[in-house]
Amino acid sequence: MLININIDNPQERLITKVIDVLKKGGIIAYPTDTYYGIGCDIMNKKAIEKIYRLTNRKKTKPFSFLCSGMKNINQYAQISNYAYKTMKRLLPGPYTFILKGSKLVPKIMLTKRKTAGIRVPDHPICINILKNMPNPIINTSAKNRENGSFFTNPSLIHDYFKDMIDIVIDGGNIIGEPSSVVSIIDDTPEIIRKGKGDISIFE
Repeated sequence: MLININIDNPQERLITKVIDVLKKGGIIAYPTDTYYGIGCDIMNKKAIEKIYRLTNRKKTKPFSFLCSGMKNINQYAQISNYAYKTMKRLLPGPYTFILKGSKLVPKIMLTKRKTAGIRVPDHPICINILKNMPNPIINTSAKNRENGSFFTNPSLIHDYFKDMIDIVIDGGNIIGEPSSVVSIIDDTPEIIRKGKGDISIFE
């Protein structure tokens, strides 16, 4: 199902429809400030395993996930004062922060070192969904499995994945760039990937 949600004023009934699908273990494709993402409720193991299959991703490589804001991140990660101040300054924005996961994070979402990648995207549709969800949602870019290219058009995502994705949100075309990935474990910033987010404060 392809649904058109207004970026400037997301329709409440459509957001509710998306939330209902996620709560029932459904999978959605959604716009972010970097690329279109594919996600589900991080507490639904069956849905997570389905995303592993449809993205051809190895289970040894956990997905990152999206939170609605700093208060939400606090529940799912161990955050020092330094990490909190740094993230508060940069989020929402095109960053993925690697942090130690809390006990609330399912094992399937953690690396062997018990770390997780967490994002707060600067996109009104995405934030609206996250604020109305009881749990964070998985974040993996919508890509063509054959050639690895990123989908910029929601209609193409809908046509490519067909019934493997329950709802594709049309938030317009996104010619994106990946998020910057920064590990801030033990208050030692480490740049894992330079992307859209400015990382000059860590260099």
